[in-house]
Amino acid sequence: MTGFIDANFPREVEFLKALVRVPSDNPPGDCAHHAEEAARLLEGQGFTVERHAVPDDIAKQHGMVSATNLIVRETFGSGKGPVVALNAHGDVVPPGEGWTHDPYGAEEVKGVIYGRGAAVSKSDFATYAFALLALKDHPEGLDGTVELHLTYDEEIGGYTGPDWLLKQKLTKPDIAFSAGFSYAVVTAHNGALHLEITVRGRQAHAAMPESGADALEAATKILSAIYKERKRLGRIKSKSPGIGSPKITVGLISGGINTNVVPDRIVMRVDRRLIPEEKGTKVERELIASIKRAGAGKGIKITCRRILLAEPLKPRPGVKRVVETIQRHAKRELKTPIPETGVPLYTDARHYSAAGIPTVLYGAGPRSILEANAHSANEHIKLSDLKAATKIVEATLRDLLKS
Repeated sequence: MTGFIDANFPREVEFLKALVRVPSDNPPGDCAHHAEEAARLLEGQGFTVERHAVPDDIAKQHGMVSATNLIVRETFGSGKGPVVALNAHGDVVPPGEGWTHDPYGAEEVKGVIYGRGAAVSKSDFATYAFALLALKDHPEGLDGTVELHLTYDEEIGGYTGPDWLLKQKLTKPDIAFSAGFSYAVVTAHNGALHLEITVRGRQAHAAMPESGADALEAATKILSAIYKERKRLGRIKSKSPGIGSPKITVGLISGGINTNVVPDRIVMRVDRRLIPEEKGTKVERELIASIKRAGAGKGIKITCRRILLAEPLKPRPGVKRVVETIQRHAKRELKTPIPETGVPLYTDARHYSAAGIPTVLYGAGPRSILEANAHSANEHIKLSDLKAATKIVEATLRDLLKS
């Protein structure tokens, strides 16, 4: 039934370009305007769009200025078949420097669209919407429901997007797709733990450092312990393809009063990446204990505050059928087998999996984030990959909803 997608592909391309042209940078995370424009565009394609505004206090609690989640629901047949959710996020990282194309111009050059969000993941607003339109055009033999979940906080953890939708009981899918790329089906990804470490000592004159408690001296012992841990983690390998090893990085350090004063306070932020075999809460307990042991000293107080804990995505029972269906259609469309794999980053797909829902990442894009320049200058997507992914998702949905 791919004739609809071929015939309407110019519409799909213009739909994506319109989404790219509206900024939705996160930070600052003021994304309600983009959600309204996306809703208007979807309504222009004939969809009924539910707008679910996240309360301001909850949005601000999670680092957003504003967020509105969109849901489109289309029921086929008796509606007794599976509910399949297709989730893509409309928030994007700020463009940064180095672009040779307007990051919000949606320029099309030799079969490629350039712009922030063109690959991650406004492209899958288009992929999923036009796959669903193709189902509506030929609904015969289908039974079940397809939902589009268009959310706006993936860049800061998904807590006002998929997590909020699920906890508010606004949706209860049996299967979930989350935005991905065309040449692999992702069923596992890393988690992340972000900790803020505060080391407090006692200030003193630099002429008499022994009369104080040097917070920086304690912090250097913590740093040594963290970098020793980095080497240990490098020897551990995940069994999931594409994941690699756990990682740990100190990304921010601040503190001190003046050149001639013993520092009384040092603050560090640590990023610890978790492989699927790890449990985040256990890693957190052990890491905090080792930090406090390493920095212990007279007059020193150490506190650790969790900024973020995103558990890894792990394959759920029932996901194999979805993977095999995508692989079968992808091989026909792309003329090459695509693997089931993991990726060494974290996404808001994990919220669906944490709710017990078989979840895959699959959508429009090249073979890697680097190839797409995702989160880099000149982010782009090939129109051929966009069309292929739309056809693959549409064919997969047909199989999953067969009556």
